[in-house]
Amino acid sequence: MSEQYTYAVARIRALEVALFSNAAIDQLIACSDYDQCLQFLSEKGWGDSDTPAEAEAILTREEEKIWEVVKDLHVDMEKFDVLSYPKLFHNLKAAIKDVCAGEQDRHIFYEDVSIPGETMLEIVREKEFGKLPPNMQHAAEEAYEAMLHTRDGQLCDVIIDRAALDAVYAAGRVAKDAIIRDYAESTVAVADIKIAVRSQKTAKSLEFMTRAMAECDSVSVSQLSKAALNGMDAIKEYLMGTAYAEGAEALSESPSAFERWCDNRIIQTISPQKYKAFTIGPVIAYVIARQNEIKTVRIILSGKLNDLPEDSIRERVREMYV
Repeated sequence: MSEQYTYAVARIRALEVALFSNAAIDQLIACSDYDQCLQFLSEKGWGDSDTPAEAEAILTREEEKIWEVVKDLHVDMEKFDVLSYPKLFHNLKAAIKDVCAGEQDRHIFYEDVSIPGETMLEIVREKEFGKLPPNMQHAAEEAYEAMLHTRDGQLCDVIIDRAALDAVYAAGRVAKDAIIRDYAESTVAVADIKIAVRSQKTAKSLEFMTRAMAECDSVSVSQLSKAALNGMDAIKEYLMGTAYAEGAEALSESPSAFERWCDNRIIQTISPQKYKAFTIGPVIAYVIARQNEIKTVRIILSGKLNDLPEDSIRERVREMYV
């Protein structure tokens, strides 16, 4: 095992030097406007010489670079399946809405997954759900029927998003690598907490929350749902007795602080990989760190485009891995 990942980890350690630190993010925020931000990114090597000087093109190219690096390391790509589930299940959701409600061109498909947009559309059009991975088949049929007969987009989202969380957690349960287990646990728990908070704000029912949340070890879906019915203070009180007490503190601060904490919790989960070697852990952590970096840059660029003050942008930025 140790020899298998020696080269991969050494390569990742070299690449980590180029990751944005919190100081680099501060520099980006301090740029005077959107165009200066793009110039900063270009100087840091983001995009390619032929990449258009616009945010989405640059960020898309950086996402592509992540997987180019991973493939070049010649490691088992199945180790990264858990990271692809959000995009894969998104494609299913978008395809069902396209086919059942005629919402063409309203949904963006991801192509860097095992079932890209056109393939997913064809599966849904023909109702050949047996061609999907086993962990998607039941949710696909249920969401398809719900969307076809009710046109309820939110119900479609709930069914598929819950299936995605279950898939992430199931992958974590059987994973031999600790980082995948820890990532799955944190991802599902944080998602459940976000569902509880949003459900409390929109007065959702217990039935809705039970359907939307996925079971995990570190939070109780039952207790969290009941807390949400009793108000935001009850959610905070529940969280204070769990490993996610910092989430309660973030809720007390502001909605932006809470959203930031949700992503920061994942970065905190993978941070120990900086001090490990000879396993796949540092490679997976690097992928998550780069995705977090891209998400943070997108938040900053959006803030600059909308002329938000620096303090407002800073409140939304995520914690960096390095």
